[in-house]
Amino acid sequence: MSTTAVVTRVGRELIAICGAEHVTEAPPERILGCAPSVAVRPGLAEEIVAILRFANENDLTVVPAGGFTQQQSGNVPAQIDILLYTSRLTDVEHYDPGDLTIGIGAGSAISQLSAMVGKDGLLFAGDPPLPGRATVGGLLATAMAGPLRHGFGAPRDYCIGIRFVAGDGRTGKGGGRVVKNVAGYDMMKLMIGSQGTLAIITGASFKLFPAPRQTRTFVAHFSTGAEAIEYQRRILRSPLDPVCLELVSPEAHRLLVPASPAGAAWSICVRGAGSDTVLTRYRSELGPAVAREMDGANELGFWRCVADFTPLACEKPDSLLLSLALPLQEVQPVLANLEQIAASGGFTLAAIGRVGTGHLLAALWPTSGRQAAKSDFIAALSALRARLPHHSSMAVLYCPTELRSETGPLQTPTHLESMRAVKRTLDPKDILNRGRFPL
Repeated sequence: MSTTAVVTRVGRELIAICGAEHVTEAPPERILGCAPSVAVRPGLAEEIVAILRFANENDLTVVPAGGFTQQQSGNVPAQIDILLYTSRLTDVEHYDPGDLTIGIGAGSAISQLSAMVGKDGLLFAGDPPLPGRATVGGLLATAMAGPLRHGFGAPRDYCIGIRFVAGDGRTGKGGGRVVKNVAGYDMMKLMIGSQGTLAIITGASFKLFPAPRQTRTFVAHFSTGAEAIEYQRRILRSPLDPVCLELVSPEAHRLLVPASPAGAAWSICVRGAGSDTVLTRYRSELGPAVAREMDGANELGFWRCVADFTPLACEKPDSLLLSLALPLQEVQPVLANLEQIAASGGFTLAAIGRVGTGHLLAALWPTSGRQAAKSDFIAALSALRARLPHHSSMAVLYCPTELRSETGPLQTPTHLESMRAVKRTLDPKDILNRGRFPL
């Protein structure tokens, strides 16, 4: 059967499920250079069930998509038969400001969710890059967290319920609508960070927080990363309880704010919340290292730039972007290793991170005027993997396309066979994201 005939047949079936206005054959989207045959936008979980059952019956691959903010992660897929957008799944399933909980469709944009609860003086703790495009489902599938992770945790900490359709077309759920909910196997945490390989998330419930009435950001400068990390440790031992506690390297400063001076320093950025008295206590505890204070629009703009570090780093030619989860005591040694690997390999290093939680984002790209060979990237990755401490993990969030088959597993899991068993149970025909995040 010709390719055109296959596309037409698949398109007709999807039109019968979702309607012609929600199906696009030969869409313009590209995922790592791979062109989907058909894009579809179901509006109900029942439609997703029908699509996945059809895909299973015909051995068609399906790639879930939200706001298309993470389409450059993973390996190059051999083919994409159906690109399934969740953009029509936007219903508010429940919202109780008094109980600080909300349930919402997976296709809802993070910015819309934040604005809705903000009207009631509440805060949604998710602050991923590009919140106007990033969706609830994408936030959970990638487990993406921004600077608010220090004060409120990662998505697994404030997500209290999840609804999904598994790869074989079965519906499922985990958690519920209330904060105190512990019954059965924790499917919720299984889905968070699964990168769309196990199921398509259709909706989720979240714990909300009272929004701070007043915040202020304090920026302290240091000549070395080691000095900055030691200052951060002092803050963690103090009575202060920051909303955000971020490390920013000199090159990251220049990436976030291109007008930054050439001598930009290592920085620890502390965002405090509370009354005038509390913020005065911050100023006193942080001491003379503080070189700058921000509030209002300047403060909000600064933290938006920090949260958008990931897409900015990916715009650099031949960039390699890593996410590292480390024991707190290992952050400084790993950062020193990164600096040494970058210097010896001819790379520029830009690093930021919620270092108070052991999370570090590191971007490497060839220094100005230099062309890096594939072997240079592989050597840098191998050197870093060899020096990673126990109880740590590294994910390659982005790398040059020609390097993807050489980077090894996206994660460094300790129980790979268990992950494979879960995949076989929920998606036995490997329909979802086949080959993109191999197990």
